[in-house]
Amino acid sequence: MCNFNKQTEDAKAFIHLFMEKAAQTIGGVNYLLALIEAIKMKKPQPLMFAGRQIASQNTIIKWNKVIFQDKITILEEILLSHKSSEATDFNILATKSEKKKKAILNMVKTLVPVEFTVTPQNHKDGEGFSFKVFEIIEDDYVKMNPIFVALFFCSAEFTKKALKYEIE
Repeated sequence: MCNFNKQTEDAKAFIHLFMEKAAQTIGGVNYLLALIEAIKMKKPQPLMFAGRQIASQNTIIKWNKVIFQDKITILEEILLSHKSSEATDFNILATKSEKKKKAILNMVKTLVPVEFTVTPQNHKDGEGFSFKVFEIIEDDYVKMNPIFVALFFCSAEFTKKALKYEIE
C-alpha cells in the first residue's frame, strides 16, 4: 500500500494527479511536503490529537473528530497486512474472521463522518482541499482513500515519488 513502485499505473496516475493538484491548492510541493513532515513528527499518532489539527509553517490540516487508539490499531493492522500488496483496490472487509470483520465494520462506521481539510495559512497561496478516510463504501466493499493513507501512514518518500511520477 505504501510502496509507490508496486502501485498499478492507474493508481500511480491518480495519486500523482491528486498530489499535484493538492500541492497547487496550498502553495506548492514544498508546502505539501512540509505538512507531511509535520504530521510525521507528531507522536504517538497525530489522528488522536484532541486539538484535531496539525500545522506546518505554511499549511494546516484539520479534521472534525478525534480518532481513538482502538480504531487506529485496526487501521494499522489493515495497512500492515496489505503493506507489500500490489493490489491497490483491496477490500478492507475481505477477511475470513467474522470477529475481525465486525471490528473493521465498527471502525468504518466510526470513521465515515471524519473529513480532513487542508488549507494554506496565507489565503493567497490557494483554497486548499479536503478528503475523507474512505474512497468507496458499499455493502461488502470498503476501499481506503489512498490520499489519507499517504498523508498519515506512508513516508514522505511515497509522496515525493508520486509527485515526480510521469504519466505515460
